[in-house]
Amino acid sequence: MARPLIIVTGKNGQLGRELEQLHSSFSGDFDFVFTGKEELDLSKPETIPPFIQKHKPQYFINCAAYTAVDKAESEKAQAYTINAESVGAIAEACSLVNCKLITISTDYVFDGKGKAPYPTDHPTDPINYYGYSKQQGEIAALQNCKETVIIRSSWIYSPFGNNFVKTMLRLMKEKEEISVVNDQIGSPTYAADLAQAIMKMINQLSGSNPKYGLYHFSNDGIISWYDFAVAIKSMAGLNCRLMPVPTIAYPTPAKRPHYSVLDKQKIVGDFGIELRDWKLSLKDCLQKITASQ
Repeated sequence: MARPLIIVTGKNGQLGRELEQLHSSFSGDFDFVFTGKEELDLSKPETIPPFIQKHKPQYFINCAAYTAVDKAESEKAQAYTINAESVGAIAEACSLVNCKLITISTDYVFDGKGKAPYPTDHPTDPINYYGYSKQQGEIAALQNCKETVIIRSSWIYSPFGNNFVKTMLRLMKEKEEISVVNDQIGSPTYAADLAQAIMKMINQLSGSNPKYGLYHFSNDGIISWYDFAVAIKSMAGLNCRLMPVPTIAYPTPAKRPHYSVLDKQKIVGDFGIELRDWKLSLKDCLQKITASQ
């Protein structure tokens, strides 16, 4: 009997690469197809239905996205096509072949005015275009495929690609002093931990009582970007001076939410996902970065 097929988009991104690293542990249970832009280009939504019809997967993990938050303010059409229109097309095509969809969203769907972690049912109200495009993708996915799981995550980092951890390591080695925003509050997510959580969820979705809908995932802990930088500096043993600054001192084309902590009780309760402390995950990631240099 053929093994269930999982298609993963965004194979060159942080989460896609972590899933590819992980997939050999599950190769006895599932077959995998990893796609990048060459195999499935989300800027061309019309190519999605024939691709899914051809492969007829049982699971589709959409890790691909337009993630350039500031550029999205001027490249609105492209951001919308990839983050909203194509997600809707994926969901519709998945529904036609009885495929379960997991797609990744963001803390940026919230306005950042909260004072306590956002539950999954809190009204969304994005303050930048990237957040808006992801919000529209959530709506399209839930409308077009009833077997959809949306995982909102925040501050994703890994040894791969461009992210805050790697940028800080580079800048701390190049400069004697750097300024880091200290009034944006959230929770980091190590992409390897998110990949593990997704595979645990897929195992459960294949059972007799699958759960669908909106979920939140990040590592455990509530910090500012400045706190994050301090921890990176300490763990990496670097000497750069870090200066805490308010958001107003670092203007960007896209507004950032001031508070975007996600309430993760639902994913813990429904899927038994264990949340790692952010410092433990950061330590793991830094060790992998060091080992690869």
